[in-house]
Amino acid sequence: MSKKSTLPDIQATPDTRGLAIDQVGVSDLRYPIQVLDQDGKPFPTVAKIAMSVHLPHHFKGTHMSRFLEVLSKHEGEVTMRTLPEILHDLKKRLDAEEAHIEVAFTYFVTKKAPVSGAPAKVGCDVVFQGTSNGTVDDFVLCVTVPVTTLCPCSKEISEYGAHNQRGYVTLEVRPKAKDGGWELILIEDLIEVAEKSGSAPVYALLKRTDERHVTMQAYDNPVFVEDVVRNAAALLRADSRVASFKVKAVNHESIHDHNAFATIISG
Repeated sequence: MSKKSTLPDIQATPDTRGLAIDQVGVSDLRYPIQVLDQDGKPFPTVAKIAMSVHLPHHFKGTHMSRFLEVLSKHEGEVTMRTLPEILHDLKKRLDAEEAHIEVAFTYFVTKKAPVSGAPAKVGCDVVFQGTSNGTVDDFVLCVTVPVTTLCPCSKEISEYGAHNQRGYVTLEVRPKAKDGGWELILIEDLIEVAEKSGSAPVYALLKRTDERHVTMQAYDNPVFVEDVVRNAAALLRADSRVASFKVKAVNHESIHDHNAFATIISG
């Protein structure tokens, strides 16, 4: 095998088709990261990451290895503070006008049972979405939270009992810009919004006294899926830190062979 004194950089060669590529990069990258909890302490987790840039029409390809180099430089620290730095580094390192990143991970919070106080971890799906172009940086925080919902109609028409189920509330929130960054909205803040919007929270560990409490709490707070999204949207609309939002609720209906959903998009 012959050796070349200079290895060719095929990606940097010209392309003559005149077609720019909106996004090109890496996806489904599993990577250890650290985010910050509500006390500002590092929370280690494993994320699935996608990173991409805009590719001008005259470039044949991007340099895939450089995405990993940028991520490694930041040592897996992914927060509202570091996300703009990562995006700016992607643009600089890949000579791009626009960069995108999506970081999806599971975030665990400790919840105490309502009566016994028994603690246990509950996981929520979280996504950080960031974009940086020539004029603005954009950030969206997305959190999916399990809740319990109890049907108001079923309660009203039944002599006893009512059908209930587990539902999922997904909140996509864009914070307002502040001091070159964004207003601080914690993951825990959105978990609280979601749990207030359902009939009752979901717990990992419940003793009998706790189960009784949660069952009666749900019965006393029946909500349709429409109520869930309206409850959440009203809370987000009243939050001065929020620029825009999307709320989606999905009920895994216990007496039907289908799900029920509702969505509200602000603005």
